[in-house]
Amino acid sequence: MRGTGAKAFILVFLAGIAAWPACNIAPDPDQLALELLPIPDNPEIAVRVLLKVGAAEDPTGKDGLCCLTWRMLSEGGNRLRSLEDLAGAFDLDAAGFGLRLEKEVAVFSAVVRKGDLAAFYPVFRDMLLDPGFRADDFDRLKAEQLFFVRTALAGNMDEQLGPEVLNLNLYRDHPYGRTDAGTVETVEGLTLEDVKAFYREHFVRGNIVIGLAGGYPADFPAKVRSDFEKLPAGFTPRLPLPRPRALQGLEFVLVEKATATPAISIGFPIGRTKSEKAEWVLRIAAAYFNEAADDESAGRADFTEPTLARRQKNFSVRIRPNLGDNIHFLIRRTLRELRNVTENGLSAERFQSLRTALLGLLDRDASSPETRLIRQMAVRNDGFDFSANAREILAGLTLKDVNKIIRKYLRAGNAAVIVIAPGASDLRDALLSGAPSPNSNSGSTSANDRPGEDAAIRLYPLAVKPENIRIIPAGEFFLKPGTPGLGAPPAERK
Repeated sequence: MRGTGAKAFILVFLAGIAAWPACNIAPDPDQLALELLPIPDNPEIAVRVLLKVGAAEDPTGKDGLCCLTWRMLSEGGNRLRSLEDLAGAFDLDAAGFGLRLEKEVAVFSAVVRKGDLAAFYPVFRDMLLDPGFRADDFDRLKAEQLFFVRTALAGNMDEQLGPEVLNLNLYRDHPYGRTDAGTVETVEGLTLEDVKAFYREHFVRGNIVIGLAGGYPADFPAKVRSDFEKLPAGFTPRLPLPRPRALQGLEFVLVEKATATPAISIGFPIGRTKSEKAEWVLRIAAAYFNEAADDESAGRADFTEPTLARRQKNFSVRIRPNLGDNIHFLIRRTLRELRNVTENGLSAERFQSLRTALLGLLDRDASSPETRLIRQMAVRNDGFDFSANAREILAGLTLKDVNKIIRKYLRAGNAAVIVIAPGASDLRDALLSGAPSPNSNSGSTSANDRPGEDAAIRLYPLAVKPENIRIIPAGEFFLKPGTPGLGAPPAERK
């Protein structure tokens, strides 16, 4: 994939890269699971508490409740001490303590030095097991969440806004089809009692996997198990997931916004992969789109951690145009490249270089206790060793395997295209006209053009139907559940 004469930042995201098979987290679904990776000589200790309840579990009309509840744990005080008091007892920021929320899981994690464990662990433990649920913490965090969905996300976070709108479009009428932080309407309605009830229902033993790695004391795992086994028994049944809707050709959402930094997201659902081999081939495909093809384009790979699982996945390409880039041209270029890769596959040389790069990433992360713990927890969750088996799988791939799997999962003709930019009406007219699109908005061409290829891109047919283009002002998003102007929110949830 080539540049246009200006640097277009391209980011490919393979969502939910690892599937989560049913009923293999723990022999007894009411009991917590513990994953241990002792590395006695390592000076660091990684601690991860994975909770099998994510944003998709939000009850109907309470979008954002999961996010607010788990933030009350990670950013609030415990029952006996305020957040300010806890900060005085231990600097959680220094340990990188934080929450990562996904559609089907949430993870509380930190990495501490051996000498700090005795001070850190009681603070960490009590924030999760004995939360304070103070009214002032609730008011503060709710106000922050409201600001995020009302103002920040649509107002000044264009690179995140595109994927959020893409997600709403791909998973319409589906539990994934919401913003994790909720909407203005739903967050405004949340109460402290809602938060307490959600915690009581879902923060139970069968929903928890605890991971410990590094140079922890020999008696530390038993202490952690003893503390967390004081939680009530129980587990949350897996949420039924319908198939994502089938896209009908190219579906455009043009988000009208006065921004100097436009953003484009192009994606499609890929369902559930059937093999470990397919998982790695899709990583290779993502790396292909992220790779800089010349000195005037740049990108980087962004792969979801294996343990942060979702059963249904999507493949998307994010493009960050530079000032002067023609958006119509960039859309054509990306879809044309996607079609070329799907129909013609990767070259042997490109396949080999991408595989080598992925193996290098594995080597780079091998010394990190936290990364090794993530991968070991993936063994329990996914049934295959993400670190050990990866080499065998990658080494065994053939070019024929790779191109066959790419043809199976990638789509060029049925995709959602989200554009965050001013001038949405002009872009709609250009899309429908089929007229050639120059490389830049000035109509000029770059000194580095490749005439034959760029001419083909300028004329690449998109076959866009008028009914498949919607223009929506940015300010209309995230006011209430769903995509503005489209149907009902996801099906009823308790």
